[in-house]
Amino acid sequence: MLARLTGTLDEKSAGQLIVDVGGVGYEVFIPYSTYYELGEVGQEITLRVYTHVRENDLSLYGFLTQREKDLFNLLIQISGIGPKLGVIILSGLPADELAEAVLAGDLARLTSIPGVGKKTAERIVLELKEKLDKLIPDRSPQEAGTLPAGVNGDVVSALVNLGYHRTAAQKAIREVSRESSDRGFESLLRGALSLLSGS
Repeated sequence: MLARLTGTLDEKSAGQLIVDVGGVGYEVFIPYSTYYELGEVGQEITLRVYTHVRENDLSLYGFLTQREKDLFNLLIQISGIGPKLGVIILSGLPADELAEAVLAGDLARLTSIPGVGKKTAERIVLELKEKLDKLIPDRSPQEAGTLPAGVNGDVVSALVNLGYHRTAAQKAIREVSRESSDRGFESLLRGALSLLSGS
């Protein structure tokens, strides 16, 4: 079974991409968290891959980090969660945020993910809580890919309300925070919007 793919990013869209490896194009399904971290078409990428085999189908699911893949593997071991829903869950909450929601028993956050009802959220918390203590080590907010509460969190919420994906909003805020000495709400929001719109 395939475990890793390194090749040229040939095509990408939200939810899937094609990786050219030696002239062979592999279609790979990905969570949004991976999509937003990918480079441009034509660049070389490496993905951790989960190979899902059924009677008449072989599907590849790809992740930029081993942590994402490990969490995906844990999710699909839960009754009622298959690979497609696993990717949807990681698209709704990036790996570290999902882990934090599970460890906190935050059912409201989990049920905000499309396709995750209360019973599924309860199973996720019940079955993953102890396993995540080993998977997600102690880390600072910057290492975790999350943002501290306060102004940055308010700006992320504002961007999400404007229709931007949370992962993209967080990435933009991190970049703007590093480059700007003005940490006010309006300044950060303007900078993030400028970055996200490509202007």
